[in-house]
Amino acid sequence: MTAQSNRVQPGSFLTLHYRLAGPDGRAVVDTFADKPATLSLGSGQLAPAIEQRLLGLEEGAEAQFELPAGAAFGERNPEMLQRVKLSLLHQLGDPEAEYAVGDVVEFPTPDGQGAYAGVVREQGEGWLLFDFNHPLAGQAVRFDVKLLGVM
Repeated sequence: MTAQSNRVQPGSFLTLHYRLAGPDGRAVVDTFADKPATLSLGSGQLAPAIEQRLLGLEEGAEAQFELPAGAAFGERNPEMLQRVKLSLLHQLGDPEAEYAVGDVVEFPTPDGQGAYAGVVREQGEGWLLFDFNHPLAGQAVRFDVKLLGVM
């Protein structure tokens, strides 16, 4: 009995291990040491440029991709840097919370159904400057993948 190989196609449901790293080699996401990820291609869980490189791969395949600066997560957008008053942060979250440069803070989406994250870049008198760009925006990216299952 010969097993038919499943190839990644638009809309495929995947079980995979993957590692996403920036130009310094430090992983932003790495599932290899934990349980694998499951996702549906085209649902926005991976950047479109990364999904394009998965198309056509066979179940069981291992691959590495290098994406040039800006290809995976776009260029850095200066409008994604925003000052937020500490009084508003305390009103929305924990009034006792303390923040430091480098902290990642989650904010609810306006509809309350999701969240997005910002990194504290500067601290001023009564305000914080948040960067809402993807941490790898404007940078070259390395993507390592091992496809465990394709449906």
